[in-house]
Amino acid sequence: MYPGVHARIWPDKPAVIMGGSGRVQTYRSLDEHSNQLARLLHDRGLRTGDGFAVCMENHPAYLEIAWAGQRSGLYYTAASSRLTAGELAYILTDSGAQAVVTSMAKVAEVEEALAGCAPIPTRLLVDGRREGWEDYEEVIGTFPATELEGMTEGNDLLYSSGTTGRPKGVKWPLVSAPVGTPTALLMLTQGLYGFDPDVVYLSPAPLYHAAPLRFCLCVHRAGGTAVVMEHFDPEQFLALIERYRVTHTQVVPTMFVRLLKLAPEVRARYDVSSLRTVVHAAAPCPVPVKQQMMDWWGPVIHEYYAGTEGNGFVACNPEDWLAHPGTVGRALQGTVHIVGEDGEELAAGEPGTVYFEGGGKFEYHNDEEKTRGAYDERGWSTLGDVGYLDDEGYLYLTDRKAFMIISGGVNIYPQEAENVLVTHPKVLDVAVFGVPNADFGEEVKAVVQLIDPAEAGPDTERELLGFCRTQLAGVKCPRSIDFRAELPRHPTGKLYKRLLKDEYWTGRENRII
Repeated sequence: MYPGVHARIWPDKPAVIMGGSGRVQTYRSLDEHSNQLARLLHDRGLRTGDGFAVCMENHPAYLEIAWAGQRSGLYYTAASSRLTAGELAYILTDSGAQAVVTSMAKVAEVEEALAGCAPIPTRLLVDGRREGWEDYEEVIGTFPATELEGMTEGNDLLYSSGTTGRPKGVKWPLVSAPVGTPTALLMLTQGLYGFDPDVVYLSPAPLYHAAPLRFCLCVHRAGGTAVVMEHFDPEQFLALIERYRVTHTQVVPTMFVRLLKLAPEVRARYDVSSLRTVVHAAAPCPVPVKQQMMDWWGPVIHEYYAGTEGNGFVACNPEDWLAHPGTVGRALQGTVHIVGEDGEELAAGEPGTVYFEGGGKFEYHNDEEKTRGAYDERGWSTLGDVGYLDDEGYLYLTDRKAFMIISGGVNIYPQEAENVLVTHPKVLDVAVFGVPNADFGEEVKAVVQLIDPAEAGPDTERELLGFCRTQLAGVKCPRSIDFRAELPRHPTGKLYKRLLKDEYWTGRENRII
């Protein structure tokens, strides 16, 4: 269950297709190049448990680089290509990377980071030549394309995006299993989503993010084809589904919103009937948005709730969601508990912090304090999300605990207002958070990105505030709205709400977090 097996069965089958360029990498090429890089790293002294890093855009060589680590017992750190030099230098140092791979598009930023960390002896550059770097294609070409003997499964060592403090590296112990041993995620994707050799999987998000990277590797374990978008564009996404008869894809709710904002004639232009399974995660999806997607694509949309930490897995199929609108599903790995501020477990229907019992154990690399903070005295672990369970054990997420607004002693979860405002026909994107209020401590603020920026102004603000109040209690609605040309979102769809909030709290000694 890995590329080496499939390369022997169907060597010319596409393993990777780049969405923009159409460039194809066959299973033979994927297998050979990942073997060559694995041999190079072994030649440079990397052994089981050692690590290297890759920092570049979605690129035809990205997945072969990941497979080089996965098939040779190494940790591979897929670092965000949007990090600052300081953040990247921290990750390179913290992960203990003994080699780094980048591309011509990102080499200047990586060089700046390397200047701020301990020397990394092996530096490989894809797509060009530069002083101080080895040409990736040239140097791996000097090594045999056959497998190293006795190799075991490696693992990723991925870091959070670091919007609050330093990025956190999530490190799992290596399993010491032979290469090709089926993983828990592979069995989940096979059992839940039908991953098999006929899968054509469209990956629209950056490969340095946990879900796209891990799902693409599962596609290769199953013998399918991964179609990788260089960056997400809603119309191109539809065009790729039609062109390659895509069967599976994974998205985040903001991508659903962007697709639904396309003109009806654009949406109708593309045939998406090949879709068998659409998976979404990463954030709660507004019920009206998901219902519209179900109406458009049919009951093919699955959802899951999990994190890079892998401490639990909650899943929801289309039928369960239609019967329980808004749920993210029931636990398949670990037991979900909802815990109040006093540490006691809450009854059904009461919102609190979501904890997992009995899921996978993880640690934040080189950060014992953060690891301890993720666990309670019972050994239950949390990702910091807030939600509640219904009487049947279905989980509903309301927000991240860190984003909760406390206004006059009332707890307000901004996700509710965001879910309402994003459905307004004029709104493309929205963030809701707390800003200073002399009387109440905080008040609710919305920052909105309109489809037509020219409509920004008092009239639209009044229209949106009124729209929100028709669906939510007044205390939950923004008291004011600011307009921005674009909100700061990670390419995976994660909103950098902290960056927006910081602007409104600058210069204050005390903050409500």
